[in-house]
Amino acid sequence: MATIGAALAWAAQRLAQAGVADADREAAWLLAHRLACSVGTLRLRGRDPLPDADQAGFAALVARRAAREPIQYILGTEEFMGLTFRVGPAVLIPRADTAVLVEHAVARLAGRGPVRVADIGTGSGAIAVAVAHLLPEATVVAVDVSAEALAVAAENARANGVADRVAFRRGDLLEPLRGEGRFAAILSNPPYIGADELAGLMPEVRDWEPRLALSPGADGLAFYRRLVAGAPPFLEEGGLLGVEVGMGQAEPVAALFRRAGFADVRVHKDTAGIDRAVFGCIA
Repeated sequence: MATIGAALAWAAQRLAQAGVADADREAAWLLAHRLACSVGTLRLRGRDPLPDADQAGFAALVARRAAREPIQYILGTEEFMGLTFRVGPAVLIPRADTAVLVEHAVARLAGRGPVRVADIGTGSGAIAVAVAHLLPEATVVAVDVSAEALAVAAENARANGVADRVAFRRGDLLEPLRGEGRFAAILSNPPYIGADELAGLMPEVRDWEPRLALSPGADGLAFYRRLVAGAPPFLEEGGLLGVEVGMGQAEPVAALFRRAGFADVRVHKDTAGIDRAVFGCIA
């Protein structure tokens, strides 16, 4: 690894051997992170020597990624809806799939003036912060059972300039909302992967992301059953309940909405054409 170019070639080979799909690109991201420069700048410096300290530091980063630790945890951040979020092992990594939930909620709440929104299972705060960012008159209450996740979410609210409009509450499901009044919308990206499906997940997810945020146990619909049954008293008249769902779960979850008395139940697809979000409103 005497030069930057040699280090990139070595890292790409190591990552490819470990099963990392886009090894060349990820090697460049890791070295750019180590050297605090852009990938574009890195490519122009291929013949530059790489100091011993940076060789050792880069090798440590590559070893972590070769162990299939998510690159987002190694770099410490991930982008979601144009915003940057700090991430780590206490929280799920924000994914583009969740954008459909935020986009449709914002579209239905826009133009209504001050609104109150709750985000259940906030994790990194991606939903809460994005909603507050896109709806300048909204206030959001973000709930999570994990104190560590709430600390990350609060940092992300500060970093994205919405800390004055996002409050954080620790507790299980809807319980922390008692005494908070009623909401125009309750949103959630809940744990929805059944325990029997965990073994088939990519190592980055299965071995590194928080299990509590991935799976509710044997019943992948368990969280939805509790949320849908419990949400109506916390919603104002015409209030929305919106949830992200896993592949194949949209219709069963929509049926839960209808049985609980929700009207105008709609299913929305993500950019890959997969049914990804379910919405209903309370009469």
